[in-house]
Amino acid sequence: MASLPPAVLRTAGILETAMTRSETYAVDAAARPFYVRLDEAFPALTDTQIARIRRFGSARRFADGELLFEAGKRRSGMFIVLSGQIAVTARDGLGRITPVADQGPGQFVAELGTLADDPTSLADGRAEGDVEALLIPPEKIRALMVEEADLGERIMRALVLRRVALIEFEAGGPLVIGAAASRDVVRLVDFLRRNGHPHRVLDPAVDPAAADVVARLSPVSSELPLVICPNGDILRNPNQAALAHALGLLGDRLLRSAYDVAIVGCGPAGLSTAVYAASEGLSVVVLDAHAFGGQAGASARIENCFGFPTGISGVALTARAYAQARKFGAEFAIPVEVKELDCTRKDGLFSLLLEDGRHVRTRTVVVATGARYRRPAIENLAAFEGRGVWYWASPFEAKLCAGQEVIIVGGGNSAGQAAVFLAGHAARVRMMVRGSGLAASMSSYLIQRIAANSSIDVMTATEIVALEGSPELGLERVRWRSRRDDAETTAPIANVFLFLGADPATSWLAGSGVALDPLGFVITGSGGLPVASSIPGVFAAGDVRLGSVKRVGSAIGEGAQVVAALHSFLEANTLTAPG
Repeated sequence: MASLPPAVLRTAGILETAMTRSETYAVDAAARPFYVRLDEAFPALTDTQIARIRRFGSARRFADGELLFEAGKRRSGMFIVLSGQIAVTARDGLGRITPVADQGPGQFVAELGTLADDPTSLADGRAEGDVEALLIPPEKIRALMVEEADLGERIMRALVLRRVALIEFEAGGPLVIGAAASRDVVRLVDFLRRNGHPHRVLDPAVDPAAADVVARLSPVSSELPLVICPNGDILRNPNQAALAHALGLLGDRLLRSAYDVAIVGCGPAGLSTAVYAASEGLSVVVLDAHAFGGQAGASARIENCFGFPTGISGVALTARAYAQARKFGAEFAIPVEVKELDCTRKDGLFSLLLEDGRHVRTRTVVVATGARYRRPAIENLAAFEGRGVWYWASPFEAKLCAGQEVIIVGGGNSAGQAAVFLAGHAARVRMMVRGSGLAASMSSYLIQRIAANSSIDVMTATEIVALEGSPELGLERVRWRSRRDDAETTAPIANVFLFLGADPATSWLAGSGVALDPLGFVITGSGGLPVASSIPGVFAAGDVRLGSVKRVGSAIGEGAQVVAALHSFLEANTLTAPG
């Protein structure tokens, strides 16, 4: 590391650790420890490279001690240091400050969120001595990445690695104060984790600072957990939308009065559509009620995904696509639920009604809402969701069941992937299926891996009949029945993972005129286009489309296919460009 600039060497003392653990913005499987990659995370640009970049920004001067950006507030873009030093620090809601990096001449100060229009800062940036810097606003950063491809690649890689660092060090995000295993803590943490946002959980039962906050604020039980934002705002058991608004993840307004395409759903099909459409110059907004990634984002590991011979987690795969779509200028509104689609096109535009009363006006619509998890008919099931009943298996849930016995229900690939993953954490994995085996619904490589793992017991012709527990502790016991002889067994098991498939999420299309089959899947094929719905200008891609192949690769391919259909429709239905 002797060849690195002094500012990078100081950063090495702060960030020297292994970064390959990051779940969301995972780096390559063969990645070296992060401190070896500091020259990639905090590169210094040459004078020649800075000269190429100058046309994208404007020079600014800052006095010693002046703030360039502040945690929890809007920031103006990326700074390239021309002279002086910028100290970047993370500040939590309790006022505690953690050094992140010192950036000197030739280095740029930004992270992945800076790509978004009107971004909110995750850290503080303060001038150390007099500073001159080149300020590049978000739209110019994206133009730079496209027009100066080699520099753009270098900058993009650095931005991703920096977000990895913030997530790993739990720096630059909100404090979630509450019992780590409580249903609402799990709900909020899952939302932040799935959306790649740094955060830290403090349990007042073991953390004195958290206990002091709870004692001072005296929340009633229904007001827990508390969320303290970097700017000091305190939220009491917020819903996802309130948390997103407080953190600047979800703005109060959309950036355009109309779009070329509105994509409803942010799974692989929606993300693929966003990447290809935005990269080809279309104005794109992506709407999702939960997080980017969809059901694929909850997969612990996808081993048969094209191009990843060592496998990749669903959230890592979709996080890359999310960053890529951001790079090309796609706008995201998460979490926001679409309630209704108006296809009357009175002004030549479709209208989407959002749950908060806003309308999105767009020339075309892509339905990529995928499907919602099926729930078995078990009494009290809802009471234990997020408190021992799960519909995905990530490292977060794996920690909760470390060394315990768990149950997985389902016989498809998602269930098989979860079983193999959890077997590395749980003491025993009971895999329950109603049928006589796995061969009819699971890939052979997973069947072989399950058979070779002594920690996994496949229980055929078996179903859960009852869940037992308490409001304080969540799920505590499970009772199941053999379909062969009706014999019932009860065991002290606190974690059940359900992988029973899903039903299409298309209730919001009721009354729109978009044709659905009896199960709710979108019927496509109009005009000979496999992705065209019964309404011209409305398209469908991924699991929500009738007849689609329920695989990640297929969804990605359909996203690309939709974009070709979008161009054809837009060319035939020319309007004034949205703005």
